[in-house]
Amino acid sequence: MRALVIDDERLARKELINLLSQFDQVEVVGEANNVDDAKEKIESLLPDVVFLDIQMPEKTGFDLLEELDNVPHVIFTTAYDEYALKAFQVNALDYLLKPVEQKRLGEAIERLQKKLSETSERQAEVTAAHQNKKLTLDDQVFVKDGDRCWFVKLSNVRLFESDGNYIKVYFDNNKPMIHKSLNALDERLDEKSFFRASRKHIINLSWVEAIEPWFNGGLVVTLKGGDRIEVSRRQAARFKDMMSL
Repeated sequence: MRALVIDDERLARKELINLLSQFDQVEVVGEANNVDDAKEKIESLLPDVVFLDIQMPEKTGFDLLEELDNVPHVIFTTAYDEYALKAFQVNALDYLLKPVEQKRLGEAIERLQKKLSETSERQAEVTAAHQNKKLTLDDQVFVKDGDRCWFVKLSNVRLFESDGNYIKVYFDNNKPMIHKSLNALDERLDEKSFFRASRKHIINLSWVEAIEPWFNGGLVVTLKGGDRIEVSRRQAARFKDMMSL
């Protein structure tokens, strides 16, 4: 398991790296002392897991997750237990209080191993997706809206909707807003799984339930759950090609 340790305190990083060295199944591929450094190393080293401090100068661990296009597994390491509830709201893999205990670290690594083994059959596909810089249904993203945060697997996102300078992300019963343009997102998503229906919408093709003709040669797509999205006339022909044999 490739691990990256992120903490602004040098001694805290060294202590955790020393603890991790006692686990043969973990390889520490790097360390970072701030969010910008961490973002660069995550994108170049592609770790399976990041051990992430939350409270750091200038930008927090949550800020880092918000900036990433693709989020690896996350184990939070922090002295601030008031963040615990928030960490679990974003479905972090685990949450370790400093000073980190060897036993608790072992439990976290065991949980990580189990999680990785569940997805091992898809690892080759996921790695290829990383190399192609496209986000697939197997990838997860971090979504932050105010004080609420989520890790969301893209297979669970049925729709992206443009709203001014923001995008509304539809998954489960949630519709949080992220500060990003639909054009920029469209370039990052795998075109085999996501379709730009119009200037305002990108749909997850695996959620399409019904298609019907609409005005001026357009289409209306009904997604599982009932969302109805209009496909522009310009995109309708391409959509039909993608959805037919």
